[in-house]
Amino acid sequence: MKLCYNQKNKEGKEMNFVYISPTFPKNFYNFCDRLKKKGVNVLAIGDTPYHELTDELKESVTEYYKVDSMENYDSMVKAMGYFIFHYGHIDWLESNNEYWLEQDAKLRTDFNITTGIHTNHINEIKTKSGMKKFYEEAGIKTARYHLTTTLEEGKRFIEKVGYPVVVKPDNGVGAAATYKISNEEELMAFYNEEHITQYIMEEFVNGLITSYDGIADLNRNVVFETSHIFPNPIMDVVNDQSSMYYYSQKELPEDLIKLGRAAVKAFRTNGRCFHMEFFRLLEDKEGLGKKGEIVGLEVNMRTPGGYTPDMMNFANDIDIYQIYADMVVDGYSSYSKERPYHCVYCGRRDGISYTHSHEEVCEKYQFDLVMCERLPDILSGAMGNFTYTARFENMDQVNEFVEFTLG
Repeated sequence: MKLCYNQKNKEGKEMNFVYISPTFPKNFYNFCDRLKKKGVNVLAIGDTPYHELTDELKESVTEYYKVDSMENYDSMVKAMGYFIFHYGHIDWLESNNEYWLEQDAKLRTDFNITTGIHTNHINEIKTKSGMKKFYEEAGIKTARYHLTTTLEEGKRFIEKVGYPVVVKPDNGVGAAATYKISNEEELMAFYNEEHITQYIMEEFVNGLITSYDGIADLNRNVVFETSHIFPNPIMDVVNDQSSMYYYSQKELPEDLIKLGRAAVKAFRTNGRCFHMEFFRLLEDKEGLGKKGEIVGLEVNMRTPGGYTPDMMNFANDIDIYQIYADMVVDGYSSYSKERPYHCVYCGRRDGISYTHSHEEVCEKYQFDLVMCERLPDILSGAMGNFTYTARFENMDQVNEFVEFTLG
């Protein structure tokens, strides 16, 4: 489709947006598509050969630069140099992907792209220990922690907080290499392992994981907000290789809105998608709060994982990719604030025998299913191997669907 106009930046020149890794996840081409339809020059960098790109992605970018490896920083610099030579200064650079956040920041720093996080602030959003300061600035309590050193130091920390404790990489993605330590034998086993990265040890919090997800403008004002509930923690799903499910809330609790917006102001969310995780306490926790109160867990300065952006669309009858493009170009977005549905995701695991077959699930919920497919192996650890996503008007229907699909 030929555009009839091109969006201008503040200098009156065409706006140039470099999108990193537009092929993964596969739905992220939609970010490119909506930006291009807003008149932006979308300049994409990836390692997928051009002939393997989908037609939708080819039509969604102004130009695509293929590198042999996105891990090779020199190759990324060369790609950026090519785009700058042909299109001029780059106004935005983004991947919306946790894996590339540090490299994104380095590229912005090296090429003086001001609409995003630079290297001097990346640890604030990548290390779990660094995040705690900003939760504190927002008035949100977090679990006590210890950056692991020696077994003796670990024991001293546990003397303060008690068993169990949770250990995970301080700079890690998702629930990878995250597990619970419940006794001294498990503690000694942890310290006897060789760890190639810094680990953080936290007191265990018995809480229901609740997310606060959305998009903030360049002034850290919330443009869009929603929330999802994760009844079975991702840590347990990954470690136990169990089925998993989560769902969106139709009505956002006032305390979550208040604390979520405070966190958006505290963290460097300027012009970003965000995924913030909280515990809603299932019991009183000394030093943290009473049952039902909210405690900070961690943040991810990108969209929620998997197909959650599409779940947002199905739950709210909106276009989250358009809202993002509106934020980039206009600084705001107009859309319906109604939340007509709960959208629920169920991930089945290979090797588990389920009561109801795939055909039975599809037959029973043929009018409710909005997505149904096998996930790439790289996402299956946390999300399951085969996915069913549906939307319903009330939680009774959600619970019935989960029981039928995963029972």
